[in-house]
Amino acid sequence: MRRPARAAAPVNRYHPAISQDDEHFDLGALLAAVEQAFPVDVVDVLGRELARTVRARHVALLIANFSGSALVRLSHVEATSRARDGRNERADPVPLAGTLHEHVLFTQTPRVLEHQDAWLALVPVTERGDAIGILEVSFANEPTAGLLSYLIASAHALAYVLIAARRHTDLFEWAQRDVPFSVAAEIQRRLLPSAYSLEAGPLSLAGWLEPSNDAGGDTFDYSLDREHAYLSLTDAMGHALDAALLATLTVGTLRNSRRALATPAEQADAANARLRAHAQPHQFVTGLLMRIRLADGNVEVVDAGHPAPFLVREGQIVHLDLNIQPPLGVDGATYSADHVSLRVGDRLLLITDGYLDRNARRVDVEGILAATRDRHPRQMIQELAHNLLEVTGGSLQDDASALCLDWYGGGVRAAIGGASQARTSS
Repeated sequence: MRRPARAAAPVNRYHPAISQDDEHFDLGALLAAVEQAFPVDVVDVLGRELARTVRARHVALLIANFSGSALVRLSHVEATSRARDGRNERADPVPLAGTLHEHVLFTQTPRVLEHQDAWLALVPVTERGDAIGILEVSFANEPTAGLLSYLIASAHALAYVLIAARRHTDLFEWAQRDVPFSVAAEIQRRLLPSAYSLEAGPLSLAGWLEPSNDAGGDTFDYSLDREHAYLSLTDAMGHALDAALLATLTVGTLRNSRRALATPAEQADAANARLRAHAQPHQFVTGLLMRIRLADGNVEVVDAGHPAPFLVREGQIVHLDLNIQPPLGVDGATYSADHVSLRVGDRLLLITDGYLDRNARRVDVEGILAATRDRHPRQMIQELAHNLLEVTGGSLQDDASALCLDWYGGGVRAAIGGASQARTSS
């Protein structure tokens, strides 16, 4: 997301460490209340039930807009009645820069503070590291540790409710759109994974696409199976619909071959053949395709005419001596994979040439990598995108995409959160 410049955080009271007490709340009853709700109403139904259960003054769900500059109130209920007063979901944005909301969203840490004549709890709504938004609940009295623990569980359940409900309605998508989308941008967005961040045992990753004024055909993608993590970052030549359609053909082919368990080299061969058969003779796509073996961190990588990835190891950037092969769509090209072995604590960063473009040349990618080495990949790419917008004045000549992965060790199949604890989010 686009990250605003930081300002001083407001004075607030942090809640002590969360622990269970004797209070008991039935999360199953909360979920049962939304099971039969109309898809556009599930958040309001859950909010009303939550307000009734914990006797809250108000409950609101805030989700990040697409530019990342603010949160929008997708729901807002007071006691058990709806309190939107006919306003739409975009009407009451909460700016992020320098606020406690920003701190909660970026660090994924619940906070409780005194607010006017009430107590306000802010709880991140997250699924496997994908920061969806914030659950905001206010009370007449300071919430107990047991109550706050229940809110955390409710926020986690709410993440799954949102993921399920948004498959059936455009309401959530519409609420997040703070800028109009062209048809090319609409196509491009559908080529991206549905979640931009992931925490899963031996790795954490995050991706982001910062679009140019005229969508330029960048994409990133990832997937896990039992044995491997697959990553791809591609850049289709051109702009607008031509680039979007070229990217569609490329990503569709890569996913099709990946889902048949093809190696990166086989994926590249398939995409190259498809582009040669259906794209114009002058069209091509650069890309980085990777497959990481989860057992030991062995990486197969194909560099198809793309800027080389960055590897950060023990605080130092290590040069990867990769075989730079022709872009996808070149007649007669065949592809082979190089091999890299990841070590515990390594960080990989893949970028498109939008970060190397003439008007983006002042983006210090290596400096940002050094300054954010102890932060979650989600924060690292946010810092990268923010710096890009700052040096270009928000006027990008080309898309700029990034995909960052942290490696915690082969063979780890830890529970959710195990990976996130390996690197701080502060």
